[in-house]
Parts: sequence; C-alpha cells; structure tokens
Amino acid sequence: MPVPGSELDAGRTAYARQAWEEAYRRLAGAVASGEPEHADDLERLALAAYLTGRDAECAAAWERAHRRHLAAGDPERAARCAFWLAWGLALRGEGAQAGGWLGRALAVLDAAGVGDSPVHGYVQLPPAVQAMYGGDARTAYDGFTRAAAVGDRFGEADLMTLGRLGRGQSLAMLGDVAGGLALLDEAMVAVTTGETSTHVAGLVYCAVIATCLDSWDLRRAQEWTGALTRWCAAQPDMVPYRGQCLVHRAEILQLHGAWPDAMTEAGRACGQLERAPGQTATGMAWHEVGDLHRLRGAYDAAEAAYTRASRHGRDPQPGLALLRVAQGRVDAATAAIRRALAEEHESGPHRPRLLAGCVEVLVAAGDLGGAEGAASELSEMASRIDAPLLHAMALQATGAVLLARGASRDAVGTLRRAWSAWQEIGAPYDAARTRVLIGLACRALDDHDTAALELAAAGWTFAQLGAGPDAARVAELAGHTPRATAPGGLTTRELEVLRLVATGRTNRAIAGDLFLSEKTVARHVANIFTKIDVPSRAAATAYAYQHHLA
Repeated sequence: MPVPGSELDAGRTAYARQAWEEAYRRLAGAVASGEPEHADDLERLALAAYLTGRDAECAAAWERAHRRHLAAGDPERAARCAFWLAWGLALRGEGAQAGGWLGRALAVLDAAGVGDSPVHGYVQLPPAVQAMYGGDARTAYDGFTRAAAVGDRFGEADLMTLGRLGRGQSLAMLGDVAGGLALLDEAMVAVTTGETSTHVAGLVYCAVIATCLDSWDLRRAQEWTGALTRWCAAQPDMVPYRGQCLVHRAEILQLHGAWPDAMTEAGRACGQLERAPGQTATGMAWHEVGDLHRLRGAYDAAEAAYTRASRHGRDPQPGLALLRVAQGRVDAATAAIRRALAEEHESGPHRPRLLAGCVEVLVAAGDLGGAEGAASELSEMASRIDAPLLHAMALQATGAVLLARGASRDAVGTLRRAWSAWQEIGAPYDAARTRVLIGLACRALDDHDTAALELAAAGWTFAQLGAGPDAARVAELAGHTPRATAPGGLTTRELEVLRLVATGRTNRAIAGDLFLSEKTVARHVANIFTKIDVPSRAAATAYAYQHHLA
C-alpha cells in the first residue's frame, strides 16, 4: 500500500530527472488523490503537462497555481503563473484569452503595490512578438529591448534570454543579419549552459533555427539543429518542439539526402501540429511532405500533401508548380509560379526558392527571357546576402539558363562552380541535378565521354536517394549517346530531339527535358523532317526505330 505522500515525492523526483511523462502522471495522481497542493507542485505539474503535450491540463494547472499563490499572499508568483498561462494560450492562437490573463497579471501586481518586478518585463514579450510577426520589426525590437533590460536588472535568465532572442530576430528582419545572429548566439549560450528553464530552452532552439534558415545561414541552422536533436533525445518524453522544429529538421535532412528520416520527421510534425488548430507551421509541414513525395515520384501523394498545405494557409509553391512540370502541365506551372512570385515580397523568406523554381518552370515553358530575369534576381540576392546555399542556387539557375540558350561552354563553367558549391554544402540531390546539366552541356559540345560520366554519376546518386523520376530521365539520356555518324546527316541535338519525339513527347515536353525553348525544339523538328524526308511525327518515329535510333 503506498505511503501517504509517496506519489508527490515520486513526482518531484521524476521532475528533477526530467522524466516528464512520469512526473506528470505522478503529480497529477497526487493532486487527484487529495494530497496537499503546494503551489510549487502545481507549477511543476503545469510544466510537465506542457512538456508532454497536454495543453488543456497545463492551462488548468497554471490557473490553480495562480490562485494558490494569491491565497498564500504571494502576488509576484501569482502574476508569473498568469503570464505563463497567457503565453501558452498565445502560442496556441487563443489571443483573446491570452490578453485577459496578461491583464490579470498586471492587475495583481498593481493591486499589491508591486511597482517593479520581472513580470513587468515578461508582459512586454507578447506585444513584441505580435509586432514582429506583423512585420513591424522596429516596434518589436524596442519591446524586446525593454523586456531584456528588466531581465538584466533582476538577473532573470529566462527573461534575459527571451529578450535577446527577440532582439536578434528583429535585427535580422531589419537587415542587420550579422548583428541579429550574434544576439541569437548569445541566447543559445544561455540555453546550452543550462541557465534557462526547459520550456524556454525549447522555444529558443526552435526560434533560432527558424531565423537561421530564413537568413540562409545553413551552417548555424545545422549546428543548432544537431544540438536540438541531442537535447530532445535526452528527454524522450518531451512532446513540444517536435512541431515547427521537426519541419526545420526535415528540411535540413532532405537537403543532405536523408530522405527517409526527413519524411519521418515531417510526418511527425504534421501529426503534432494538427492536434493544435491554428498552427501556421502545419502548412509548412505538409509542404515538406509534398516535396518529398514529389522527389520520389509519388505524384498523387504529393498533390494531396500540397492540397493540405494550402488548406493550412501555406502557398504550395514552388513545389506544386514543379509537380505540374513533371506531369507535363507546363502552362499551369507557369501561371502558378508567376502568381506566387508576384505575391511574395522582394525580401520575403520564400522568394529565393520561388525564383529557383521559376527558372526551372520557365525554361521548361521556353520563356528564356523570364527565366533569365529570375536567375538574375537570384544572383543579386546571393551577392547581397552572401550565403553559400544561395550562391549554389543562383549558380545552378544561371547555368541552366545558359544551357537553354545554347551557350554550352559558358554553362559548363558556371555549372561546375554550382556543383562544387552543392558538394561543399553536402546536398547530394542538388549536386546530382547539376551534373545532369553539365552532362547535357558537354554532350552539346560533342564531349560524349565526359557527358556519359556525368550522367552516370548523377544516375547513381538518384538511385541511392530513391529519386525515381530523375533516375529514369538520366537512364533515358544515358542510353541516347549519339553515334559518330548519324543517318540523314542529323546533328547531335537533332538525334536527341528525334529520340524524344519517338517516345511520344510533345515539343513542350522535349523543351523541358533538354532545357531548350519550345521554339528551338520546333525548329529542330522541322529540320529533322527535312533531313530524313518524312511528313509527320509518326513517320519520324517509324524512321527512328527502323534505324535503331530509339
């Protein structure tokens, strides 16, 4: 038979060990059985509930702790509990209730004549967060600065850290990326040295990783993602920080070619986030799932995921447009990517990926002027921000446009630099796609040995990753190495076009496959008809098979 008080003591012990599930179960059991409710134990219960994903139970425990501190004559602790209750409500999108509890926190202090306390700094945070996400970074910075100053005055680690975090994010939004990231590093020092509470540490991890990714600082994002992974692994019962943070981890895993792990993380993020309505990161998670399905060739699953992303407020571009290109629906892709670019602010975090996707779509559509404009803007952004990832994206986009324009020699040099950049980042899929372009450029220069080597290397990478559509395309291209002499006097490029005509592809599809304009393909087709003396595509197809060209 349990000794009275044993559940409470066991709950405290589990809490100290960061065994959050056991801590919640035992503390909740102790409260339910009528054991004495110390306000400190109710705070522990609230945090254990939060860390195990029990939002309603967390709010109820904070409210009980608030009332218990009031009854005990401790207004400052009561106000703290009211603040953390408001903070949790705000994170879940329940703004009206959050505002009410913030007002309650200040009212309690005013009624008790408490003119200055850490809580006065904490209540500066929600309005500053609201201003930041509303695009008013200057107002946000000022609010976070005031909060951090209160934290410094009282030596309140959580408040100091959250204030520095917010100032760093606001500075980055204002254009001082280096200064902002330096403040984020300071905030992370407090986290990694154990100065902050667990729930604040998790918030800081997620916010820092998100800001690094938005600033295209992949090195920092990888470093802190690794630290977050280790931190979460040490607390396996912990549920929060596995939503938006999981999305960011999935993005990095995808970039590095760990697609099964990325899908697992993205799927878990979808599950976590959909349990809390109103989470903006839910759409991000479904977009990531859609991208992973698209890369593997699961087009129906990709479309379903992009649809769910849109349902949760995330524009599914450029993923959906790239899916449409893969499906041969280039017109739909072109309209969608142009619309998305027009709506995205010139400094918006999604614009670089939209520009890269736009280049791919417009090259497939034969709009080389539009593709060149998008590649130029991407290059300008890369020069301004000076992030390795952006440089790799810009070089690949520029090389693709050069290849499509027939400037194969210039394309090879640019694409070699893009490949080196992707290799340095550790992005195998993007590096392999660049090698396909290099192979096509070398083939256009009649360097067939190098072209074969580049395509073979790319095909091996695609096979390892499970990139089915890319692997199939490379296999097709690699099997079409031109012969030294071709029937009818066909050129190397005309042989490539004829073989694709023989597969039933339209001019638009061929343009996408070979990174040419549709007008250029039409000219090649007309030349082919003349040289081999055939009147139609059907006759050209028959000719290709008769002469073992397909």
